Amino acid sequence: MGKYILLLFFFSYIYQFDGVQIDSPPVVLWHGMGDSCCFSFSLGGIKKLIENKIPNIYVYSIRLGNNEIEDVEHSYFGNINEQIQEVCQQLSKNERLKNGYNAIGFSQGAQFLRAVIQRCPNPPVKNFISLGGQHQGVFGLPNCGTLKPKICNYITRIIKYGAYLQAVQGKFIQATYWHDPYQEEEYKKKSMFMADINNERYINETYKENLQRLRTMVLVKFTNDTIVKPTETEMFGFYKPGQGSLIQTLEQSDLYREDRLGLKMLHDSGRIHFLNVHGNHLQFTEDWFVDNIIKKYLL
Repeated sequence: MGKYILLLFFFSYIYQFDGVQIDSPPVVLWHGMGDSCCFSFSLGGIKKLIENKIPNIYVYSIRLGNNEIEDVEHSYFGNINEQIQEVCQQLSKNERLKNGYNAIGFSQGAQFLRAVIQRCPNPPVKNFISLGGQHQGVFGLPNCGTLKPKICNYITRIIKYGAYLQAVQGKFIQATYWHDPYQEEEYKKKSMFMADINNERYINETYKENLQRLRTMVLVKFTNDTIVKPTETEMFGFYKPGQGSLIQTLEQSDLYREDRLGLKMLHDSGRIHFLNVHGNHLQFTEDWFVDNIIKKYLL
């Protein structure tokens, strides 16, 4: 009997040393603009990487629509609040997620997953990882990924000149996190998504309470990002109101100082982790992802 116990401890040690645990929580992924749940060169590859590094883990990559093409379209067009509600239903009905999961959002998928955490606490999220998310919104749309240039230019013009029109907010996804620092009051009043999930109109205590349930919030910023403007939004920083050049950090913002969302509580308790990647938007190596995300937050 003693030999069997010794062997059990030995294999348990080897298993942990190799970076693998039994019963690692499931992982939920949400892709960014112009992407889909399952492209092999993007989230399909990430899903496979996680599965290869953590045997028997369940990875669920969010898809909206009946196929990958529709999923890409939904990343540009639609009502984001309705999409988030649909995702909440997908997750709540998934029996394999009922005991909780780790959430990873890529680019705009990060702020959308944060909305899921704040609005739909069941099933619960353990660790929330944001890769290049735009948590204070954006003020600039340099390109549209895989979308055709003519359509991209059309969307950019619509958002630039009419982002806060009700019809635009309800149909163009990127308009819902367009944050014009020259029109702060207009933004707070008419942004149907970003101003709401950041508690900028009024404080929704449920949002704060649900965020406090997180074990960890991981904010990853890409220091050479040419896609997201300003890059500081990836760590809840943004332009100071009334201009478009000077930046205020998370700690300098009203969102933090007034603790409107509970971020100060998370930060004071050591549960917000800040990571910098020296690359362009969502450019990271497999080794970096394994060492900094999988081994630290998914096991």
